[in-house]
Amino acid sequence: MEKIRRHIIFSGDVQGVGFRYRAKQAAGYYGISGWVRNLWDGSVEMEAEGCAKDLDDMMLALERNTWAQIDDIRSETIPVHNDHTFEIRY
Repeated sequence: MEKIRRHIIFSGDVQGVGFRYRAKQAAGYYGISGWVRNLWDGSVEMEAEGCAKDLDDMMLALERNTWAQIDDIRSETIPVHNDHTFEIRY
């Protein structure tokens, strides 16, 4: 399957609730590579790469959480990097 990469910004009550840790867990479960980090304005930024279905499934898992309040998700497709891991950036 062809890989795609998305740049994603999650806004809402998404810092201090384990969002990055759970994003890394979900990425591992769905075979997604990329990274996630907190931003200065309280949002969380992510780049995620994998097949479209796996990315959609990961996003759905994050949206259906009970530990964070996601108010908005902005996502755009960006060029593939062909990385092989998913990391939490600080």
